[in-house]
Amino acid sequence: MQDPDRTILITGATSGLGRAVAESLAARGGRLILHGRDPARLQDVAAELQPLNASIDFVTADLSDLSQVDEMAEQIFELTDHLNVLVNNAGLGKGASDHRETSSDGHELRLAINHLAPFALTFRLLPLLETGAPSRIVNVASGAQEPIDFDDPHLTEGYTGNRAYAQSKFAMVAAGFQLANRLPAEVITVNSLHPATLMPTRMVREGYGHTVDDLDTGVDAVLRLIESAALEDVTGQYFSIQQPAQAHPQTYDPDVQQRLWDLTEKLTGIQF
Repeated sequence: MQDPDRTILITGATSGLGRAVAESLAARGGRLILHGRDPARLQDVAAELQPLNASIDFVTADLSDLSQVDEMAEQIFELTDHLNVLVNNAGLGKGASDHRETSSDGHELRLAINHLAPFALTFRLLPLLETGAPSRIVNVASGAQEPIDFDDPHLTEGYTGNRAYAQSKFAMVAAGFQLANRLPAEVITVNSLHPATLMPTRMVREGYGHTVDDLDTGVDAVLRLIESAALEDVTGQYFSIQQPAQAHPQTYDPDVQQRLWDLTEKLTGIQF
């Protein structure tokens, strides 16, 4: 059984990979804070996990709306005085079509949900992660990565769902590298991963119509970044499943990282 005081927040915990990770962790005990967009789905998760060992709280927010991200952070501060792990798992895939969508804040939707929201949430929760130190930030990214078009980050021209998805995950990884450089590893580590290839989730079925890896592959990869003692001081890394890997070359470029960081601060209204 895990330390009952260990507190883990998982976004996107009502389906797919996030729900499966939550189930695995709940069976081990400790405390979980699980995020979802749909209250009804959160109730389903609550009913399913209630017999297990963990203490579980739930928070609701639509991550396409940055004001709701802020509200969710406030809810989390009311629930706990510390976090030991933040798993930025919630995400939006390429979609079933190449129809461009925007968030309520006017941002390209995949950039908003897959990058801007976890960036903003992470920033808001840093005080809780510092209190819970040594703590970990785990960014569930993807092997699909494409550099940001800084002249058109919202892809008003040349939009495709694949391009939008890959650009948003590139942003998540590159910003994670930059954040890791800004935080002492003995306090908070920041790592990103490609958990598995085309797992059997709704997002994958909608976008691709077929699967490759099973869900357990992704769960085990995420759990390793959450729990492995061998990764205690490892930060600023990218993993493919359970192996250290190379992200897109431009994610390591300091100039690209800084331009992305400046753009992200501008779009979220956050100053680190």
